[in-house]
Amino acid sequence: MPAVESRAALTGLRIPALLAAVLVAGLAVLPVSATRSATTDRAAIFYYPWYSNPAKDGRWAHWYVEHDGAPVLSTPYYPTRGLYSSSNARLVDAHMREIASAGVGTIVFSWWGFDSPEHERLAMVEQAATRLGLKIAIHVEPYGGRTPARAAEDIQRLQRERGFTDFYLYDAARDAAALWNEALSSLSGVRTFGHTTLVGRAKASGFDGLYTYDVVTWSGALFKRLCTQAHAAGLLCAPSVGPGYDARLTTRQHAVRPRNDGKTYDRMWRTALRAGADIVTITSYNEWQEGTQIEPARVAAGRPDYDGAWGKSGVAGQRSYLTATAAWTERLRAQPR
Repeated sequence: MPAVESRAALTGLRIPALLAAVLVAGLAVLPVSATRSATTDRAAIFYYPWYSNPAKDGRWAHWYVEHDGAPVLSTPYYPTRGLYSSSNARLVDAHMREIASAGVGTIVFSWWGFDSPEHERLAMVEQAATRLGLKIAIHVEPYGGRTPARAAEDIQRLQRERGFTDFYLYDAARDAAALWNEALSSLSGVRTFGHTTLVGRAKASGFDGLYTYDVVTWSGALFKRLCTQAHAAGLLCAPSVGPGYDARLTTRQHAVRPRNDGKTYDRMWRTALRAGADIVTITSYNEWQEGTQIEPARVAAGRPDYDGAWGKSGVAGQRSYLTATAAWTERLRAQPR
């Protein structure tokens, strides 16, 4: 799947100090309005805490990939906040405020094992989210040595030590359904969502629900069938919506889903709501390498912003996907469970 290959292709690279200084000049965190709409736990957004830069961390991570022996900026867009570090507490606070203002109630935190840099940042993100009444769910990524048994042990530990109860298991199809069922059968007090579009497999794996994540392969046309089948099987349906997809700089793959000035995002949200989704998962807040982010972008380094989306431009254009998300989460809150 493209998302897996994209993650596998990402590397942290060092680049000359002068270039680093220029690129982090835009690091200042812009103020975020304290006004926010009510949030809903029926909207969850995938969040990536894996970015590093030399100014904060002494190195680059996830902003660059290597092409022909040279570091290349990996994103087709450019963050309004510059090439930031996910270990910057002020920035994380701003992220959480933006997500809350968009009405999203759950952060699905990309987690790569207890010995990962992402785990080291988990407490900071959790604290910032908790201050705003946001819930943290864990996106259990395909970290080295992950098996169903290992994943179940890690889930149990995260529940026991941190109180997390919702877990999204990425690339679940890499392991047999019987192995997942055996491993997860010992867990209690948690909900597990398998990354699959096969309801029978999700049921056989012992998952409580399923999600799709991929917004380049799946346009939303399957959501109605998927949720109908999931509900018939007693599973929760959490299809994933996103603004578009473009990972060509990271993977050199040619698969692209254009944003179409916001029409792609609206179409996926509309199909998710019509499908009777229990939870709408959003791909993503800040997966910049795959071009699925709704975090504000600005014109820089030869890259576009979101000008034209919903007819907006300037600062309103940069924040247009957050504004649209707030409108859609309001509709989701009003929809009967």
